[in-house]
Amino acid sequence: MGSPDISPSRLPLQRGGVCSQIGKNLLYALPAPAFWLGVWQVCAFLVDRRLEGRGNELLLPYPATVWSVLTGLAGTGEFWAAVCSSLGRIALGLVCGLGLGALLAVLTCASRWADRLLSPAIRVVRAAPVASFILLVLLWTGRNNVPAVIAAMMVVPVVWDNLSRGIQAVDKKLLELGRACRFPRIKIVNLIYLPSLRPYILTALTTAAGLAWKSGVAAEVLCLPEPSLGQRIYYTKYYLDIPELFAWTAVTVALSLILERLLRLALARWGRGWAA
Repeated sequence: MGSPDISPSRLPLQRGGVCSQIGKNLLYALPAPAFWLGVWQVCAFLVDRRLEGRGNELLLPYPATVWSVLTGLAGTGEFWAAVCSSLGRIALGLVCGLGLGALLAVLTCASRWADRLLSPAIRVVRAAPVASFILLVLLWTGRNNVPAVIAAMMVVPVVWDNLSRGIQAVDKKLLELGRACRFPRIKIVNLIYLPSLRPYILTALTTAAGLAWKSGVAAEVLCLPEPSLGQRIYYTKYYLDIPELFAWTAVTVALSLILERLLRLALARWGRGWAA
């Protein structure tokens, strides 16, 4: 067999194809953010005209103002300390909630008595207001632990519900085939349960990540651990610094999207490992 043509003359074409794909991706992704930034700019302009130049700092700042504040914050050590601290607390709560929710799903699907005992408590946690749990946990533990505990509590019902439905939906004929072939339990889990549960795990992860992030930051706003994103958001409200409030909110949203994206990529790589 002849060797493939890898001559330098083909490299510019390959680079051109990559650049073309990047350009197409940008053209696909940019219109929606550009549209909403335009809406924001127009609304800020109308507020400015309505209040004769006195309302933008208190009601709706311009996008350029928020960007200027954000770049200024990003150059300080306090900014990165707050970001890393919040990420650490909420990621810890997310991991604990994922593990506990998966364990409860297995228990309630394997045992009818476990389902009768645990399902009502999990549904109560899902239905109760987040603020009530935040205040209770604040009384029971230190304020620095509240965001992680609240994030875990909010994640558990989501993971439990999705995985329970996924376990119950596994094809019974495949399970019978595995038992007939005398597969060990670990092989049944790897070859039958995990591939069948993959869409349910993806849904649980993406929903749980967003919920953990929102509830964790809400807990930080109420209990003010230091340093944290929630603490900085609270102070912007206290001092009526609306541009900084928008800047911290943008950071919170961006981190939530990044965390969700990383979880999706990790699950996709894990799924390729299952296929192999």
